[in-house]
Amino acid sequence: MELTAKQRAFADAVIAGMEHRDAAIAAGYSERTAGPQGSRLAKNPKVAAFIKKYKKAGAPKPPPAPAQPPGPKFDINAAMMFSDPMQFLMAAMNDAAATPAMRFNAANALMPYKHARKGEASKKDEAKEKAKAAGAGKYAARQGPKLVSSR
Repeated sequence: MELTAKQRAFADAVIAGMEHRDAAIAAGYSERTAGPQGSRLAKNPKVAAFIKKYKKAGAPKPPPAPAQPPGPKFDINAAMMFSDPMQFLMAAMNDAAATPAMRFNAANALMPYKHARKGEASKKDEAKEKAKAAGAGKYAARQGPKLVSSR
């Protein structure tokens, strides 16, 4: 019956007596989407069971929410060591202390530097390649004579 941090904050706010929309805002959801999000959270089986368990009269208070372990912090001094964005992205991708999502995003941003997409060449380059392919074979243009100097 593990709830995410936002689900737990929503459930605690509902147990405290807030409406679903207000509880969603208190849990950190956007005011623009708080209404639908509060409705979805109230229908979530895990959240509904948690609220039902602790909202009864005479029910014990819910245990305190587990503290979130501090995630890796962005170190501006380490980032300033790199003058090349590609080196920075490479270091971020290979950093074992970074979250997997952060490492994945760095690898994803680094990809165009290392591997060009197929068909990403300019139109002139494509036209030259097509002309070279069309000019090869049986009807290829012959090379002119080689001029040799007799000095």
